[in-house]
Amino acid sequence: MQFKARIHTSLKKSVLDPQGQTTLHALASMGFKEAQSLRIGKYFELALEAESRAKAEECIHAMCDKLLHNPVIEEYSFELQELPS
Repeated sequence: MQFKARIHTSLKKSVLDPQGQTTLHALASMGFKEAQSLRIGKYFELALEAESRAKAEECIHAMCDKLLHNPVIEEYSFELQELPS
């Protein structure tokens, strides 16, 4: 079975986000006063082959834990879509 995973990583709420703060200040200086807070993360789109949805989820967790996110300062979530054969 083929799957597409959309993985989102972001800094944990307890971790300061200087890049987000800098970007938020830049938005304000450009006149976008409506923006109140901003946190910046990463987005991955991954195609994978697995024998079942459960195996695909297990594989994604392993990939995230070993490479795609830093468990000390980041958290992640993902959406998994089965692709037609």
